[in-house]
Amino acid sequence: MATGIIIAVNPLAQIQKAQDARRKSDLSQIQKAVETYYQDVGKYPPSTSDYKIKGLNNNAIEWGSSWQPYMAVLPKDPVSTKTYVYYSSSNGQTYYLYASLDRGANDPQACIGGWCKSLPNSDGVQIDACGPIDADPCDYGVSSPNVSP
Repeated sequence: MATGIIIAVNPLAQIQKAQDARRKSDLSQIQKAVETYYQDVGKYPPSTSDYKIKGLNNNAIEWGSSWQPYMAVLPKDPVSTKTYVYYSSSNGQTYYLYASLDRGANDPQACIGGWCKSLPNSDGVQIDACGPIDADPCDYGVSSPNVSP
């Protein structure tokens, strides 16, 4: 009976759902901070070449460190092999913020086709910076109100 209960509950799926819920919450919090930055500065924060947010001093803000005055701690992905991705247009009028969900395309809020495709590409090859390519695609995103992830 105990085995049946464990199978029915599926603890791995529950952990994945919890981590994905955290990722969605993190991106929502970052999105609010980025919008506050826009209200203060008139454009979205620039991004670095490795998809991090640049602070007011133009330095890269590491995921998991302070981004004052906008966030005490800029969240980072709960899995060490994955990372959040931030990309801002050169004119600072649009941004994209991505994560790789544990449940991937099985999550009803995942990007269509299971891969968000708005990151810039190199020589026609899609860049995927949320984790090891093909293993952890950027499959969940939020963006500025004038574009879609």
